[in-house]
Amino acid sequence: MFRRQKLLASERKRELFPQRGTQSLLKNDMRNFHSLSRFVLSVGPLRPTTAVKRSKSSHFEIEVLDAHTRKQICIVDKVTQTSTIHDVKQKFHKACPKWCPSQIGLQLECGGPFLRDSVTIHSVASSSIVTLYFTDLGQQVRWVTVFLAEYTGPLLIYFLFYLRIPYIYDVKESAGNSRHPVVHLACVCHCAHYLRCLLETLFVHKVSAGHTPLKNLMKSCAFYWGFTSWMAYYINHPQYTPPSFGNRQILVSAISFLICEAGNHFINVMLSHPSHTGNNACFPSPNYNPFTWIFFLVSCPNYTYELGAWISFTVMTQTLPVGIFTLLMSIQMSLWAQKKHKIYLKKFNSYMHRKSAIIPLIL
Repeated sequence: MFRRQKLLASERKRELFPQRGTQSLLKNDMRNFHSLSRFVLSVGPLRPTTAVKRSKSSHFEIEVLDAHTRKQICIVDKVTQTSTIHDVKQKFHKACPKWCPSQIGLQLECGGPFLRDSVTIHSVASSSIVTLYFTDLGQQVRWVTVFLAEYTGPLLIYFLFYLRIPYIYDVKESAGNSRHPVVHLACVCHCAHYLRCLLETLFVHKVSAGHTPLKNLMKSCAFYWGFTSWMAYYINHPQYTPPSFGNRQILVSAISFLICEAGNHFINVMLSHPSHTGNNACFPSPNYNPFTWIFFLVSCPNYTYELGAWISFTVMTQTLPVGIFTLLMSIQMSLWAQKKHKIYLKKFNSYMHRKSAIIPLIL
């Protein structure tokens, strides 16, 4: 009996020992799997470090073709990802000195829009070789030059007619007729308007550093200088007749003109603030200045005040040339205001509720 009990005990031990062995093996496997999974999770996602290094150090080759003939003009090499179109134009100018950087227009495809100077090569490149199409933009001038020429001409031209130079008017007729006070007031208002424009161009406006074709300068100067000559000739003519309603009409329109000029200046100063310029600009909101309260009604109050100033000048002088000039300017400023209003709607939709572009509740 004793032997049988020993045998049974030994058989039970043999049955228990392999189970303990397998359990220990399973525990070790689970521990190893757990540690391995924690290690993988701590490492995180795989990152293509080699690819990033290659892209940072890679260079592009720019092939410049003529937009009309599709012939190759030059190849600009060693262009990095951070290089801009302006940098490409500088290198293009070194390869072809007969074209200044301001004359160079580059496109991704023929007939497409011209690329801005601030565009990076990385944003338009699909491979290491980039093909751009070149167009000669012609002789270019800076925008500051355009504005200064537009405003300086009328200022000087009006003075020539106001002084009644002998070869413009008849000497005897000019000496015999005395001038009405509105003639002197019109000269002061006209010159004050263009003097304000000149000072704001130099010290207030953030004028773009870009260029425009020379023909645009010629068109602008012909328009402003021509209409100034026409208006000044009639207003300063010895046979000029004053407004129909006399001093009351002159006084009301002169006060309205000065208010609009002041409002235009304050709006331009407000728009030139750094918070209202650039890509992260915010829409201007009215402040303590009463001239800025018009922002509640329109999105482009500078054009509203400009239009009001020329309407007041038309009423004050009561001449046909000034009326035609005001009509043409109102059409042009309405187009500019509507274009800006659409841009504001896309960027500041929540601030444009029930606002008009230039004329409250109308346009």
